[in-house]
Amino acid sequence: MSEAMRIRWQGHSCFEFFGPKNSVITDPHDGKSIGIKPPISNADIVLVSHDHFDHNATRMIKNEHSTIISQIGKHEVKGTVFEGLPSFHDDQQGALRGSNIIYKFKMDGINICHCGDLGDTPSEDVIKAIRKVDILFIPVGEIYTLSIPLLKDFIRRVEPKIVVPMHYRVGGITLPLKTVDDFLNGIPKDNILYVGNEVELSTDELDEFLGVWVFDR
Repeated sequence: MSEAMRIRWQGHSCFEFFGPKNSVITDPHDGKSIGIKPPISNADIVLVSHDHFDHNATRMIKNEHSTIISQIGKHEVKGTVFEGLPSFHDDQQGALRGSNIIYKFKMDGINICHCGDLGDTPSEDVIKAIRKVDILFIPVGEIYTLSIPLLKDFIRRVEPKIVVPMHYRVGGITLPLKTVDDFLNGIPKDNILYVGNEVELSTDELDEFLGVWVFDR
């Protein structure tokens, strides 16, 4: 049996991935600025999709030796290759909210894609690069990101095994976002799995967890 990876939701677009060799955290926020609990992490590697306050609070990571990645291209850290792919935070080629980086990486044999604040459908080359990933992390709160109809079309084109919604309204949050229920509307209940704050997963178990995972914190 293959080794299991753990995934923990640290709120908003911030997820932490724990493997036997290293830990990775995405888009850290500081908690206070957006009205939710801050992340608690000593991650080895920090991925930043764009330079907005609710995604770039790298100071919150309590590891002075952590590596911060915030650029497109391929980056190898401690044996793991991270690929940053170009996209935009809005549908005006970045004129309104700037650029956004989609990150793709593999941990313990599981292919992961974190879309940051995706505000426009990526190019066909980018979609081709992430097609059929195992787990796709996507922002579903609209307002600052893709509309839900466009998002669902994007998911259909990528064909991931598992979809994880993020960047949506929860209790206390001060950002004007839609709730996760707006995204879940129309998805069969049998295809939705509420996994709590943390889940453990190995490649042997991937096909048992197909559908949409909803984390809690």
